[in-house]
Amino acid sequence: MSDKSGTQVRRELQADCGNCFALCCVALPFAASSDFAITKKAGDPCPNLKADFRCGVHSELRQRGFSGCTVFDCFGAGQKVSQVTFEGRDWRGTPGTARQMFAVFPVMRQLHELLWYLAEALTLPPARAVHDDLREAFEETERLTLGGPEELTGLDVAAHRDRVNALLLRTSELVRAGVPGRKKNRRGADLIGANLKGADLRGANLRGAYLIAADLRNADLRSADLIGADLRDADLSGADLTGGIFLTQSQLNAARGDAATRLPGGLVRPAHW
Repeated sequence: MSDKSGTQVRRELQADCGNCFALCCVALPFAASSDFAITKKAGDPCPNLKADFRCGVHSELRQRGFSGCTVFDCFGAGQKVSQVTFEGRDWRGTPGTARQMFAVFPVMRQLHELLWYLAEALTLPPARAVHDDLREAFEETERLTLGGPEELTGLDVAAHRDRVNALLLRTSELVRAGVPGRKKNRRGADLIGANLKGADLRGANLRGAYLIAADLRNADLRSADLIGADLRDADLSGADLTGGIFLTQSQLNAARGDAATRLPGGLVRPAHW
C-alpha cells in the first residue's frame, strides 16, 4: 500500500471476470426470488454457465430474472483465487480442486471487501489520525489473501473483520464529525419502504440499515456512512450522495436513480437508471 494510491488499489480490487473461473456462478447458492429466477445449491454450476466459463445470458440477465447477478461484486476475489491461490488451475480441468476452491472463494471475497474499505479510508483526510493503523490493517489483510488454500479456509475471518471494522467505524466518526449539526444514527434500522423523500441525512450513520424500496428521492446523503446498507430497489432519484462513506458500486447497482442523482467520486451511474 505504501507505494500505491488508494484509488489505484481500489482499481485493482475490481472484478476481472475474464481471469476468473466463474466462481460466483458455481460456489455460491441462490434461491428463487425477485433476484434469481431459480434455486441453485452451493457448488452446483448455474445452468446458464457455458463451457468457457462465460454466462450464456449475460446480456439478458435482468430480463430473465437474474438481477441478483448484475449487482454482485466479488471485489476482485474471483481472479485472485483463480490465478493466485490456485495458480490458474480451474475446477473443471482439475476437479480435485473444486471443493476447496469453492470454500476459499467466499473467504477471499470478504478479505477483498475489507481491502476495498480500507483503501477508501486511507484516502479520507479527516481520518488522518488513524491512517497508520489503517495502513497496518491493510497490509495484514493483503498478507492473508496470499495464504494457501488451507490457511484461507482455516482463517477466522469474522474475528479479523471485527478488528478491521473497529477502525472503519473510527474512520466514519472522524469524517462525519466534520458535518455540521446533529447527525442521525440509524445504524441497522429497519427502513424498508420508508418515506425519506427529501430527508436530511447528511452525515448520518446508516451502517447496515435496511433501506429496501425506501423512497430517498432528493434526500441529502452527503457524507453519510452507508457501509452494508441494503439499497435494493431504493429510489435515489435526485439524491445527493456526494462524499458518501463506504458506498460500493454493487449497492448503487441494486438501487434505482436518475440523471440528477449525485454520486461519490470513483463510482459510476448504473446503466439501468
